[in-house]
Amino acid sequence: MVAIANLQKMKKVVVGLSGGVDSSTAAALLHNQGYDVIGLTLWLMKGKGQCCSEGMLDAAKICEQLGVPHHVVDIRDVFQTYIVDYLVTGYSAGITPLPCSQCNKSVKFGPMLHYAKENLDCDKISTGHYARINFNPDTGRHELLRALDRNKDQTYFLYDLEQDILASVIFPLGELQKTDTRRIAAEHELETADKPESQDLCLVESNGSMRAFLDKYLAPKEGDIVDIDGKILGKHDGTHHYTIGQRKGLGIAAAEPLYVISIDAINNRVVVGDRTKATKPECTIHRVNWVSIAEPSTPIRAEVQVRYRSAPVPVTVIPLEGARAKIVFDEPQFSITPGQAAVWYNGEKVLGGGIIEQFPS
Repeated sequence: MVAIANLQKMKKVVVGLSGGVDSSTAAALLHNQGYDVIGLTLWLMKGKGQCCSEGMLDAAKICEQLGVPHHVVDIRDVFQTYIVDYLVTGYSAGITPLPCSQCNKSVKFGPMLHYAKENLDCDKISTGHYARINFNPDTGRHELLRALDRNKDQTYFLYDLEQDILASVIFPLGELQKTDTRRIAAEHELETADKPESQDLCLVESNGSMRAFLDKYLAPKEGDIVDIDGKILGKHDGTHHYTIGQRKGLGIAAAEPLYVISIDAINNRVVVGDRTKATKPECTIHRVNWVSIAEPSTPIRAEVQVRYRSAPVPVTVIPLEGARAKIVFDEPQFSITPGQAAVWYNGEKVLGGGIIEQFPS
C-alpha cells in the first residue's frame, strides 16, 4: 500500500493553464500518460485575453473536459509589483524592460510551485512552454534545452529559472512541433484546439498597444530629439515611447536613415544617429543566472541571443563579480537594448543569461 501511495504522489502534477491551446494540450498529454492532473490558473490582471477572464473560462472548460480539478489563484498584486511597476519604472528610466522572463520566474513558476507544495501536496508542475529539460548526472545540474521546434522555442524567456524550478517542472511540448500540438488538441476535441495564437505580450493584448499601456501610467512630456552632437532635429512627447534601434515614427526628415541610439531620460532627450552609432562591440549584463552550468571562473565561448527573434551570434562571455558578465561580440551588433535579455547557448543548451545594463552616458 505504501508503494502504491508513493507512486500516486510521484505522478501528481499541477498544470498551469492559461486558456490557450499549448497549456491545454500539455494537460491532456499528462492526463493520458496517467498523471493525476490538477489545473491551476493564475489570475494576473483584469481584461481580455489569456491569463485573464477569457483565459480562466477556457481553462475551466478544459479541466471539465478532462475531468480534473481546477484552481484559480489571485496573484494580481504580485503581477502589479513584478511586471506593471517593473515596466513603468524601467521605461521612465529610459530602458526597454523585458517582462516575460521576469514574469516566468517571479509571477508564474515560483508561485505555482509554492502553491502546489503548500496546498496540493505536489512537487511537480507543468506548463505549455516549448522547451526541454535534461538532468546531467556528471554535473548534478538540470539543463535547459531548446525545443525541437526552433520556431516556437521559448528558452530565451526561461533563462532565469533556477535549479529548484527546473528540477520540478515538466515541459510536455518540448519534443513536439506546433503542428503536432494542434493535431493532438483536435484529436482530443479540446475546446481550445482552434483558438488563435496570442501575438503580443499580455499587457499589449489587454491594452491594445504598449504605448496605450504606458500612457495609463506615464504622462506626456515633450522633449527634444537630438543628434549625437546635441543638435535639435525634432520633438517627442515622452522618452518612454522610444527604444534603441527604432527607426520608424521619429518624425524627422533626414538625408540618411536615423535610428535611436540612446535615451536620456534624465534630460528628457532622445538621441538619434546613423546605423553605425547603434552598433556595439560589447555590453555588460547584470542579474546573471547560470542555468545549465555552474558559474565559470574564466571566459567561455558561446552563442548569444539579444532578442527573442534575433539569430544567435558568437561571443566571449566574461564572468564578473556580483552576478554580472561582459559579452564581447565577434562582430559588432546592432540595437543592443538596455533592459532586454541576453541569453547565451552552447548549441541547444542554455548556459546562462541576464539583463543588458544601461550604457554609460
